[in-house]
Amino acid sequence: MLNGYTENHSIPAYGPAVLRLVIGAVFVAHGAQKLFGIWGGPGLPGTATFFAQLGLEPSYPLAVLAAGIEFGGGLLLIVGAYTVVASLALIFQMLVAIWTVHLPHGFFLPNGYEFNLTLIAALACLALTGPGALSVDARRASHAAAAAAGRARLRAGKV
Repeated sequence: MLNGYTENHSIPAYGPAVLRLVIGAVFVAHGAQKLFGIWGGPGLPGTATFFAQLGLEPSYPLAVLAAGIEFGGGLLLIVGAYTVVASLALIFQMLVAIWTVHLPHGFFLPNGYEFNLTLIAALACLALTGPGALSVDARRASHAAAAAAGRARLRAGKV
């Protein structure tokens, strides 16, 4: 396995896996608030109303899209499938959230964009380094590498 310094290591990359699981859980929770109204969330009607107040129209389809990206992207991160695609979609969503909601409030919480920026940084790390250990992407890559090696042996007549 390669680490960020292109050195070979036999130890799986658990750091990105921990980051992926935690960030995925954060997005699943926020997506569930928007989709289902659990954990004090507004549900789709409340999210659509909020989007309409921001001037985002058509508000209901955008609420479904935003909630689906957060919930589905979080689930993909948790299992480590399509990590780059999920990370990029969530980065885009966080940039939209900063632009439409948080930027006028400045950097610091409670309404600033510091949390969104932290999520963007974590997602960028996952997109650049990969999902780490215990992921669908890593398993799929190992199967693809094994299949490619088998095809190479067949072409070379070493079977």
